[in-house]
Amino acid sequence: MNTYESHIAKVAADASAIYAVISDLRNLERVRDLIPQDKVQEFETDADYVRLKVDGLGQKIIIRIVDRIENDTVKFGIENLPMDGNFWIQVKQVAPRDSRIKLTLKAELPMMIAMMAGKKIQEGIDQAADMMAQMPFEQWAH
Repeated sequence: MNTYESHIAKVAADASAIYAVISDLRNLERVRDLIPQDKVQEFETDADYVRLKVDGLGQKIIIRIVDRIENDTVKFGIENLPMDGNFWIQVKQVAPRDSRIKLTLKAELPMMIAMMAGKKIQEGIDQAADMMAQMPFEQWAH
């Protein structure tokens, strides 16, 4: 199992606001414009899952929330991929309107893919943490 962890990103929001947004996948509709339409089709959300078709994979991928720890962690499972894996987002409040987030991905990647794509996966997870740190969680949570 390969593990990729983002750097710890600072978020100007309370952990409860961050958790309220990330624990309901319907909130992805707020950032739908950021999803490349030429790469992702048939995007649909529910409170507990996102279903989408990614160009080149052929079948719909399902990202499902498999565990929630209030104001702390949301864990996701990934279905319909030729590999096993999951990821989670951890939240830690350090002061009022001052929290930290960290993203972790664990995936069963073939050795050659891990060697070829490992650096890109790491860069992607760090970029995702940076993007999340900029989201208006306090505004979206209400």
